[in-house]
Amino acid sequence: MRLLLVEDDNHVAAALSAVLARHGFDVTHARSGEEALQALVPEGDCFGVVLLDLGLPDQDGYEVCGKIRKRTATPVIMVTARSDVRSRIHGLNLGADDYVVKPYDTGELLARIHAVSRRTSHEDTSSGIETELRLGPVHIELPTRRVSVDGSVVQLTRKEFDLLALLAQRPGVVFRREQIISEVWRTSWEGTGRTLEVHVASLRAKLRMPALIETVRGVGYRLVAPAG
Repeated sequence: MRLLLVEDDNHVAAALSAVLARHGFDVTHARSGEEALQALVPEGDCFGVVLLDLGLPDQDGYEVCGKIRKRTATPVIMVTARSDVRSRIHGLNLGADDYVVKPYDTGELLARIHAVSRRTSHEDTSSGIETELRLGPVHIELPTRRVSVDGSVVQLTRKEFDLLALLAQRPGVVFRREQIISEVWRTSWEGTGRTLEVHVASLRAKLRMPALIETVRGVGYRLVAPAG
């Protein structure tokens, strides 16, 4: 996922960019409101999320949020030290999708990024924009939960389908193990690591495509879209 990070502090931006990169994000850094708006002009909706710090040197962060919302429907997460309810309400009313207060836990920030992205993806699917996925010979029908390879139906368990559908909606993006467990099994990571490994192995075998799901050591998994 491409992410636009709007942060005027280069040290903070460098540290956060490194964390985000380790979790599969392609980060573009804007140091001011003007840089952020310029980045959005040619790119449009290519960014999956905008992470907007409100303490910018050239423009009020709330004003920047309003301008971003007029240009794109890309989810915006505000990051600020302002913790009062009125500030949060003001930000949300301007079109922000979420509001994170400093100092924040990196794990919580990542969870919020994935949450707003997931909500957006769900809305797109519900509106009929994406009801099936084609990845080379693999065809996934989301409404009917049907999977086929080269036209032949492959019988998957419910969790196997959920796992495949999650990875297939963002080919090439690394999904953390914790995130997969949370979204597919609706539980915490502890005690379910072996379960995830078994389901990945089963998918590779049933689809007869062992290279389709790549293990990213120390992080999680990603789906590698086959050619053709």
